[in-house]
Amino acid sequence: MTNLSGRDPSLPLRGTPEGKWLIGLYGFTVVAILGYGTFGLNPGRIPNVPALFQFYSISFNFFAQAHIWLCLVVLGVALVRHIGWSWLPALAVVYLLSFTSEHIGTGYGIPFGGYAYTELLGQRVGPRVPLVIPLSWFLMALPSYLLALVTFPAPGRRLARIFFASLLLMTWDLALDPAMSYLTPYWRWEDTGPYYGMPWLNLLGWYVTGLVIITAIDRMGGTGWGSRLSNRWMLLYYLGVLLMPLGMILVAGLWLGVVVTLVGLALAWGIHSLVVSARRSTAGSLARAAGEGA
Repeated sequence: MTNLSGRDPSLPLRGTPEGKWLIGLYGFTVVAILGYGTFGLNPGRIPNVPALFQFYSISFNFFAQAHIWLCLVVLGVALVRHIGWSWLPALAVVYLLSFTSEHIGTGYGIPFGGYAYTELLGQRVGPRVPLVIPLSWFLMALPSYLLALVTFPAPGRRLARIFFASLLLMTWDLALDPAMSYLTPYWRWEDTGPYYGMPWLNLLGWYVTGLVIITAIDRMGGTGWGSRLSNRWMLLYYLGVLLMPLGMILVAGLWLGVVVTLVGLALAWGIHSLVVSARRSTAGSLARAAGEGA
């Protein structure tokens, strides 16, 4: 069964550890979005109690880091349960590749444009890149790849699979940058651009970096993992990670960002539907031809 409802429809989600952790991720995300919409956009609504001000300040400073670690744990639970620990080398390679890209980017403005991370993302690896940033690349690159594997499962469609996965990964940034740079100061652009301060070069940088990372996942055994993981769970996980920045720009009224992100998702769904429909039509034609030949 090659569609986004799951390659193996018998694989249960309810009551499983990965299902429970996924529910926890959605719960955390909804609470964070409501908190941001209620207090982050309107600090005057925080009761004039020092302890509450301190609590909100701590929560705001750490919620992005907590979200990344939680997403990694949720994904890790599903991976360990169904493919063991064979994904750890891919994590290490993706971490190294994305760190290198971010380290060069924050130092020389290539390939994303000039930018710098603030102190809000915590401890750094080296002088410029927060520890959690390369982790965040992995936690969305892998589901992007596995969802692309549903659309392009044939070995001969490797390039199409990699390019499509990079599109899914880049779609995340359409909401991520407005939420984490324009609304909240997790990173700052040196040269502002037309999309909530983000230069268009950043999207190209995201896509090219995505191509490199996705290719690494593909070469390190990614094709073998798809058959052992639920596509439905992976889709819900991808949307759950995307929900945080999308929810933030939604409650803030950044309608252009909301529309552009939804258009990106619609484009990806349209490509998937067309490719799967064409594949089924071809399979049906071959089956009819075989029947007539018999």
